[in-house]
Amino acid sequence: MGHVAGSYGLRGWVKVAPGGGASQGLADAKEWWIGDKAYKVVAKVHGATVVAQISGVHTREEALALKGSKVSVRREALAEPGEGHYYHADLLGLEVVNGQGEVLGVVKRLFTNGAHDVMEVAGNGKLRLLPWVPVTVKHVDLAEKRILVEWQLDW
Repeated sequence: MGHVAGSYGLRGWVKVAPGGGASQGLADAKEWWIGDKAYKVVAKVHGATVVAQISGVHTREEALALKGSKVSVRREALAEPGEGHYYHADLLGLEVVNGQGEVLGVVKRLFTNGAHDVMEVAGNGKLRLLPWVPVTVKHVDLAEKRILVEWQLDW
């Protein structure tokens, strides 16, 4: 869902850089996993980041010790995404097929480039970066674990 970007203030709050538009999901969660440990949190969206008070973290130095750590939440703690919206974690491993029925590969990761999300697809000995935009992504079928895209193999 993100990573600890640094401390926020002097009383142990942390600043988290959310991944893939996960700001509100992080802020709403009452428990975060940082590394392999669960923490109770009180969090809020603050601009492009999320700031949080983490149980057991009381000083700026303790907060800075968490810098760079991955932050995650349990799937059941997240609200269901609306129609046509997906959590990146739900898309990982899905097969990507074009309109001609050719398999491009599977989704390895998604990231945001500032303009839109990008899907990294690996298969057939190639790595492709496909923009996550309506002109490219035509249909997502989570039940069938497949994403239909408008993309030619020779592109």
